Amino acid sequence: MYSMDNTKKLGKLSKLAPEAAKAFWAFDQAALAEGAIPKKYKELMALCVALTTQCPYCIEIHKQAALKAGVSEEEMVEAVLVTAALRAGAAVTHGSHLLA
Repeated sequence: MYSMDNTKKLGKLSKLAPEAAKAFWAFDQAALAEGAIPKKYKELMALCVALTTQCPYCIEIHKQAALKAGVSEEEMVEAVLVTAALRAGAAVTHGSHLLA
């Protein structure tokens, strides 16, 4: 079900909805471009979001982009643990809704 080969179908998606797809890809490119926040950090943030949403395509795509941007495996592992801590923290804080 989650084969990177599925990403080859994105071209068809773009052909079927060209205006929206063009706008999405332009936004994606602009959001992840070098800016006030260096690309390296943006890719680490993207990895954290991808891990949170558990999108295997995003995880792989942003892992490759992070490596290309100079992110080390050690930095990726720390990003994984930050993501895990925040996900767990959300469960704990939302657990307060169970209390009287």
